[in-house]
Amino acid sequence: MKPLPYGIDPLRLLVFLLMVVPFLVVLGFGMVWLWQNGFLLFWALAMLVSGGVGYGLQQLLVRRDRKLLAEAATEPNPEWPLSADAAWEQVQALADSCEPKDWPIETGDWILALGRRTMETVARCYHPDVEKPLLELTVPHTLLVIERASRDLRLDVTENIPFSNRLTIGDLFRMQRWKDKAEQVYDIYRAGRAIVNPVNAILGEAWRQLRESSFLQARDELHRWFLRTYIRKVGYYAIDLYSGRLVLTDEEPATTRTARSSADMDAADQSSEDNNAAEEPLRILVLGRSNAGKSSLINALFGQLTTVADVLPDSTLALKPFALSREGMTRALIFDTPGCDSEHFEIKQLQQAAQDADLILWVSPANRPDRQAERDCLDALRSFLSAQINRRPPPLLVVVSHIDRLRPTGEWNPPYDLTATHNTKATNINAAIQAVAVDLAVPVDHVIPVCLMEDHIYNVNDTLWAAILSQQEEAQRARLLRCLDEKKKAENWELLRRQMINAGRFLKNLPNLLDKHQDK
Repeated sequence: MKPLPYGIDPLRLLVFLLMVVPFLVVLGFGMVWLWQNGFLLFWALAMLVSGGVGYGLQQLLVRRDRKLLAEAATEPNPEWPLSADAAWEQVQALADSCEPKDWPIETGDWILALGRRTMETVARCYHPDVEKPLLELTVPHTLLVIERASRDLRLDVTENIPFSNRLTIGDLFRMQRWKDKAEQVYDIYRAGRAIVNPVNAILGEAWRQLRESSFLQARDELHRWFLRTYIRKVGYYAIDLYSGRLVLTDEEPATTRTARSSADMDAADQSSEDNNAAEEPLRILVLGRSNAGKSSLINALFGQLTTVADVLPDSTLALKPFALSREGMTRALIFDTPGCDSEHFEIKQLQQAAQDADLILWVSPANRPDRQAERDCLDALRSFLSAQINRRPPPLLVVVSHIDRLRPTGEWNPPYDLTATHNTKATNINAAIQAVAVDLAVPVDHVIPVCLMEDHIYNVNDTLWAAILSQQEEAQRARLLRCLDEKKKAENWELLRRQMINAGRFLKNLPNLLDKHQDK
């Protein structure tokens, strides 16, 4: 049997007509009956009203589904380093510009092309001077990005797209092929209906437009969400890779204790019960000028503890660790340092210590208005940390000490309400806070006044600890990137060791393999 024009199978056309003709006959007789009894106009109005109401409800459903899909959108990771911000903006721009008509799912080749474009977008941000930045990836890392993105996309599709666990890729191709052929047959039917019953044809076309408009809008929304989710997933893990958060080995948590912190924990507290804990402690660095009260601050944080003096006789003792544990806070190491104006102070040592720190406490005396040296040291430190684009700078809190020495010097009767204008001491403390915030270029809410006078500790166990705990989440993000950096270094050496061992085994067994091959 010869096929009909447009490649239509005659048998399939016969099956289609046998299924459709009875319905069309009933529809025709029904239209005649409505016309004979004068109900045709009422039927037409009812159909238009129903279509309009249905279209309106469909719009509500589209908006509801759009909101639900938006809530499932991939968000940037707050634990990324600062260098990831620009890369994520590029990924978002690519996702927003992606249109369903440009990436038809039925073709099947969109997933590789769109994934490659997303990877290139991220790679270009990290290697702007390389002609083909995507080639800077290693094969294992590329496979890991695809694996993670595919896993997340699978979960999102399963949760948000109806029947996604039932429809196969073949179903999509078959649906598209049948859709094209059915549209050709339906166009013939529409032309015949317009000749036989023009009024019915006009009403039917109006209803069809409303129905198809609603369906196509919902379909495009789902298609657009799928493409944009795919871009964001691939971009998310590509940024994870380039920012140093994606490691090849997953056997241990990212915040496993580093060798450096293990040594510092041993030096800080040999008898600690938690010294063998697996988690990496937070590293808190106490900085400031000489005689500002850094050691006294550490004493106050612990309650009672003997620390090194502000001016250290031996520069090898410049960073002295102490193990700090408190309810509600991750176990920490706190480091006492020489004053930034001390002869034992070394800027390179400070930079290294700050790079390894997760939280910095800068101690500045309230009764010393000459803060230019502090500002210079802080600016150099901030400039150094901002250049570490693959890290997050540790949060900074400024502790204003010696507030008891402010005028009137003989008065000390806490607590002080810093908003009170009638109390001279409170007014001067508030003025000192404002001055320190301006002089050191820090937010005023990150400046905490304390008294570290023996037997008169003030504002440490409440305000200062509350400020430290409020910065704990940001400090943990800095710790995560620091641990990942250490883990990647160790991973590279461990993988190299295993690769060399396996390569040696292969070369050792190569003669036997060649002999077996020749025997065959």
